[in-house]
Amino acid sequence: MEIFEKLTHAAKEFFIEPEEGAPAPNTPPTAQFGTSQPPAPAAGATPAPFAAPAVTQAEQRHLDHIAGLLAGDGKDFGAYMKMVKSMAAAGMSGPLLYQTAFNAFSAVNGSSVPALLASASQFEQALATDRDKVLSRHREKMGEVTVPGAAPSAVVQLTAQEKKLAADLADLTRQLQAKQQQLLQTQQQLAEERQKTQSALASYELANSAAMSELQAHHKAAEAFLNTAK
Repeated sequence: MEIFEKLTHAAKEFFIEPEEGAPAPNTPPTAQFGTSQPPAPAAGATPAPFAAPAVTQAEQRHLDHIAGLLAGDGKDFGAYMKMVKSMAAAGMSGPLLYQTAFNAFSAVNGSSVPALLASASQFEQALATDRDKVLSRHREKMGEVTVPGAAPSAVVQLTAQEKKLAADLADLTRQLQAKQQQLLQTQQQLAEERQKTQSALASYELANSAAMSELQAHHKAAEAFLNTAK
């Protein structure tokens, strides 16, 4: 039957190493049980300012790290998952998939159901423990917790620099406002003094003009009458 042919092919791909120089089998990737693929980002979408960027695919270094945590001896739940995914690619699903994979897996490794499930719990605990460590380091990097004797992270240093620059800017703003007030007062005083000076000059010009006119009038009169009287 076709299903058994696919099963046999999947088992061979899982248990038999490819010969040296032979190309690796082209097995399409399948989603893990209970997970879903993240939606593709919308075309032209840009993250909001000052918001954490949307991550659509984990970095390779993180994938390698997780793969290292899940690496086993080939007789654990990680190896069993590979068998499940290989058979799922061959068209199997549901309880038949997991039971058939276990039968094939236990036939080779002699594993029991309790031992297999205990191995799965160990891997889950390893992932949970590692996540706690990463979150602890993340909180330290973000400055949420302080570790005595540890060098401050880049985020902590830049946060301190940001606060200092903001305080400096606030102080400079206060100084600028004070200088602007002084400038306005000085400009007002300057305008008043200029007005006084211009008014004084206008008054002087008026007095000088009147005196000059009077003097010239008397000068002409005196010149005319006194020269005539000789």
